[in-house]
Amino acid sequence: MSRVAAAVHLVTTDGAAGRAGMTATAVTTVTDNPATVLVCLNSSSRSCKLLQANGVFGISVLSPEDQELAAVFAGLGDLPWEGRFNVGDWTPGTTGSPLLKSALATFDCRVCGTSIVATHQVVLGEVVDVRLGERGEALLYYGREYRQL
Repeated sequence: MSRVAAAVHLVTTDGAAGRAGMTATAVTTVTDNPATVLVCLNSSSRSCKLLQANGVFGISVLSPEDQELAAVFAGLGDLPWEGRFNVGDWTPGTTGSPLLKSALATFDCRVCGTSIVATHQVVLGEVVDVRLGERGEALLYYGREYRQL
């Protein structure tokens, strides 16, 4: 899969169970009516467990300027979980999920379905709000490196 270029996103959640976020490339649209997206998360990850418990999540589409954030939310460096949201400029979405203000676009979602496939949770989210940022280049992940389009 390192030979498949993919857009880089931050998938975040906040609610009664707590706040969490992770870098993800397994994000795609499913339908436009109702607007639905899909994210795949490792079932054993902290982010997946909190997202499931909260029942909401946000997707922030990253630009090359957000590469540091992508690394932080991928767990690179020594920043603890609770310190990750100190990097970047965040705003709560309609669902309360943190959304990156500098994102190319954000999608605020409520979980509307899940399925376990091997080690991962496939999560469907009904989009309740979309915000468009400035047009710009997209951050990609290809060949185990960040690239830009």
